[in-house]
Amino acid sequence: MQLNYAGLSHPQFWHSCGISLPSYPVKEVARRTQSAPQWAHFGIGNIFRIFIGGIADTLLEQGWMDRGLTCVEVFDPGIVEAIYAPHDNLALNILLHKDGKRDMRVCGAFSEVILATPQQSSDIARLRDVFTCPDLQMVSFTITEKGYALTDVEGAYLPAVAKDLAQGPDAPSTVIPLLTSMLYSRYCAGAHPLALVSMDNCAHNGDLLKNAVLSVAHEWEKSGWIESGFLGYLQDPARITFPWTMIDKITPRPSETWQHTLEEYGLENISTVVTDKRTYIAPFANAEVPQYLVIEDDFPAGRPPLEKGYGVYMTDRRTVNLCERMKVTACLNPVHSALGPIGVVLGIDGFADLLEDPDLLSMAQRVAYTEGMPMIENPGILSPKAFTDELFQERFPNRYLGDTNLRLCTDVTQGWSVRFGQTIHAYVAHFGSAASLTAIPLGIAGCFRYMMGTDDQGMPYPLAPDPLAEQLHEALSSLSLGNPESLRDQLRPYLSNAQLFGIDLYTAGVGSKIEDMLRSMLEGPGACRSTVHRWMHR
Repeated sequence: MQLNYAGLSHPQFWHSCGISLPSYPVKEVARRTQSAPQWAHFGIGNIFRIFIGGIADTLLEQGWMDRGLTCVEVFDPGIVEAIYAPHDNLALNILLHKDGKRDMRVCGAFSEVILATPQQSSDIARLRDVFTCPDLQMVSFTITEKGYALTDVEGAYLPAVAKDLAQGPDAPSTVIPLLTSMLYSRYCAGAHPLALVSMDNCAHNGDLLKNAVLSVAHEWEKSGWIESGFLGYLQDPARITFPWTMIDKITPRPSETWQHTLEEYGLENISTVVTDKRTYIAPFANAEVPQYLVIEDDFPAGRPPLEKGYGVYMTDRRTVNLCERMKVTACLNPVHSALGPIGVVLGIDGFADLLEDPDLLSMAQRVAYTEGMPMIENPGILSPKAFTDELFQERFPNRYLGDTNLRLCTDVTQGWSVRFGQTIHAYVAHFGSAASLTAIPLGIAGCFRYMMGTDDQGMPYPLAPDPLAEQLHEALSSLSLGNPESLRDQLRPYLSNAQLFGIDLYTAGVGSKIEDMLRSMLEGPGACRSTVHRWMHR
């Protein structure tokens, strides 16, 4: 049996496996969507498939929507070629409970897939058709924090972006210029309203998206590529909005265990694929059950009833901001970013396994409860204490997720300014210095120790994808285990970089502490573990 349209014609097979199927007419929904798209989404990896796709699937199932999602991929053609196309754009979503129970369902909400790369001129033309359709209400994004970046850490335009800016809006190759080009087509076709909704784990993600789009538009206007009225269109809140959101659902890479289970059921061609872009993706996606999506309700062209989806909250910008700060700067993401790299150094594969170590559990709790939570305001619709309790009691210990520490290191440097810098900045604002912090500086030191590429016994391991991984690995190549004095001033260009951390960590009072912690981690085999132990018992 295969996950495709032909496979859906055998419902008894799926039901015998405990897998539910869509009750809505998947092919008809796809035809309706292609005729008049309402909701497009950029970035169609794992969290999109199981979270955003799951919301759309629920709304279709309950009759709240009659059209599915227009799925757009810019970065990784392998996702489309290996996962979407062979399976008729269907996905098998597996929700895993802490007690081992699971909910399995085929999602048919992915009604059209567009591979928007310069090599796919027909898909680019189709994307322009989507953007000029008056029915289009919203475009959402899960392109990761690095997807919004136009410049490097020195502030210079990235080479591919610079090329797009120089060549104008006809055929951009990177996501933000491509999006800006499509918005220009919408402007020229009648200046229809639209909401552009970032759903990435970034502080003020709507503004991050808005500023990136406006930067491209400004450059193109200066070069004479576009009409001057386009900038006014982008900045008119009656026409174009950039709502803020907070998104939360722990979504690991596809599990080998679940691949084998599905194969035992009789499903074929269900294996995980590692694309040329190092994306780990499969015809199925596995994730935890809890999920949160808090959205600023600002949609000038109307919207689907998103609040009908599980875990979706429609609210105002201030509340979104408080929820985002709670999750991204205090309770969840800083824990992952502080502990994941240390877990790799210690040779611990699973995040749930890591927290069985009393010292690492103490460090994780200190990051969230002791150091992060006092610096945030209660958003009202979600309790920070209850949210964090759920994390440590239900979500983090869920070993059925199979979430790995190496996955948590993916693009870890791209979140430092938010996940660590926000709390450090708040301490400086409140107390004049962040010198009293312990667990967060220890996590930052652990990140740099991880970037050395050798574990606590000196054995090498591969680094997860990260825009700065190669640069940092090279910068730390002079450090050696067993020689703590090999660390001199190699960290200074990074710890003092306010763009990287959101603040100069030396002036914040923690730069030298981080250097001392890393020196301690270099004392010899086992030094990383002993350093964590010492600092957690001070």
